[in-house]
Amino acid sequence: MENEMRTGRIVTVLVLGMFIAILNQTLINVAIPHMMNDLNVSTSTVQWLSTGFMLANAVLIPVSAFLIETFTTRKLFMAAMIFFTIGSLFCGIAPNYSLVLIGRLVQAVGAGILMPLVSNVFLRIFPPEKMGKAMGLMGIAMMFAPAVGPTLSGWIVQNYSWRILFYIMVPLGALEILLAAVWLSNISKLTFPKFDFWGAFFSTLGFGGILYGLSEAGDKGWGSFWVLGPMYIGFLFLVLFVRRELTTDQPLVDLRVFKFDIYSLTTVVSMIVNMAMFGGMLLLPIYIQNIRGFTPLQSGLLLLPGAILMGIMSPISGALFDKIGIRPLAIVGLTITTITTYQFTKLTAETTYAQILVLYAMRMFGMSFLMMTIMTAGFNQLPVHLKSHGNAMSNTLRQVAGSIGTALLVTVMSTRSTIHLTNYANVVTSNNPYAVQTLTEIGQGLAAAAGLPSEAGSSLGIPIIYQSAAAQASISGINDAFIVATMLTMVALVISCFIRRNRA
Repeated sequence: MENEMRTGRIVTVLVLGMFIAILNQTLINVAIPHMMNDLNVSTSTVQWLSTGFMLANAVLIPVSAFLIETFTTRKLFMAAMIFFTIGSLFCGIAPNYSLVLIGRLVQAVGAGILMPLVSNVFLRIFPPEKMGKAMGLMGIAMMFAPAVGPTLSGWIVQNYSWRILFYIMVPLGALEILLAAVWLSNISKLTFPKFDFWGAFFSTLGFGGILYGLSEAGDKGWGSFWVLGPMYIGFLFLVLFVRRELTTDQPLVDLRVFKFDIYSLTTVVSMIVNMAMFGGMLLLPIYIQNIRGFTPLQSGLLLLPGAILMGIMSPISGALFDKIGIRPLAIVGLTITTITTYQFTKLTAETTYAQILVLYAMRMFGMSFLMMTIMTAGFNQLPVHLKSHGNAMSNTLRQVAGSIGTALLVTVMSTRSTIHLTNYANVVTSNNPYAVQTLTEIGQGLAAAAGLPSEAGSSLGIPIIYQSAAAQASISGINDAFIVATMLTMVALVISCFIRRNRA
C-alpha cells in the first residue's frame, strides 16, 4: 500500500510537469499570428519560436542519458522546472522578438531535460506488460494540455496580451518545484559515466545546421548558399556524430539500440508523425486567423474537440496495445490520419468553420491510436541497460523531426504562396482583356460608392484585387504544405505494415 502511494505521488509530479511543458507549447500556437503583428516579424521568422524550442530540446535530449545517470531524479527534475520557469518569466517581460526567442530557448533547456527523464522513470517503475495502460494514463494528462491550451490561449489573446500566456507558467512552475521537493523520490541508478563532449558537439552542429538551412529556405530560396551551406555542414557533422558514437567506449547515446528492429521502425514512424503533426498545428491558426479572419478564441475552440478526443482515446489505445500489439493500431491510426490530412489540401476561402473542426478532430482521432503506443512498442523491445539510451535517441529524433516538419511545411507554404501570387500577377495584365474588364468594373463600382470620378476607380480597385490574390495565394500555399504532410503520413503507413509484435 505504501509502495503504491509512493508510486502515485511520483507519477503525479511527473505527469503534472509534462502537462505544464506541453500546455506551454499549445498556448503559443494560437498566439503566433498576434505575436507576428506585435513583434513585427514574418511567418518564416516567427516559426523559430516553435522550431527553436524543439531544436533546443533536440540538443539537450541526447545529453539526457548522461544526466539521468549522473544526477538524482529529484535534482534533475527540479533543475529542469527551474530553467522552464525562468525562461517563461523572461519571455513575458522581453521587449522584442530576439529576447522572446532567448526566453523560449531557456524554456526549452528545461523541457529538453524533462521529457526523457519522465519517460525513463515510467520505463523503470512499470513492467513491460503494464506499459500500455501506464502510458495511456500518462497520455490523458498529456492530451488534456492540448485540449485546454488553445482555447485558453485564444481567450487570453483576444481579451488581453499574449504575454500573459508566459506569466501563467511562472506560478505553475513554482508549484511543481515545490511538489517535486516533497514527493519525488530518486529512481534512476547513478553510474556516473564520462561525458562525451565531441558527441554532444557533433550532434548539436549536425541537427542545428540541417534545421537552420530548412528554416531559411522560405525567405532565401532552396538554391541559396544560406540554405544549402548549413544543410551540407549539418549532414557532415551528423556523419561525424554517428562515427564518434560507434567508436567511443562511453558514447553520449548508444546507437546499438538500432539493432532492435521494432525499436528502429517505431522510431521512424514516430518521427514522421511528429513532422506532419507539428507543422500542421502551426499552419492551421495562421489560416484561421490571418486569412479567414476568425478570432483567436474561435481558433482555439477549433482545436478543442480534437484534443479532447485524443485524451479520451489515450487510455483506450493503451489497453488495446497491451492486448493486440502496435501494428493494427498503427495501420488504422495512420490510415485515418492520411485521409484527413489529404482533406486539408482542399481548403478554400469558403471552407466552413464546422468542416475544419470535424476534419481536425478526425485527424487527432487517427493520431491517438499511435502517439503514445508507438514509442512504448519500441521501448519494450530494448534490454534494461539500453532503455535510457533508446529513450534519449527516440526523443531526440522525434523532436528534430518535429522541428524539421515545422520548418519544412512553413517553408513550403511561404515558397509556394509566392509562386502562386506571381502566377496570378502574370494572368492579371493589360494583355488579358477579361482581367482588365473585371478590374475596370470593380473600380467604377468603388468610385461610384465613394462619390469619386470613374477615373479614380482603378487606383481603388488594384489594392483590393491584390489583397484577394494574396489571400488566395496563401491558401494555395497552405494546401501545398498539406500535400507534403499527406505524403509523409503515407510513408509512415507503409512502414507500419512491417512492425511485428514483440514476443520477448
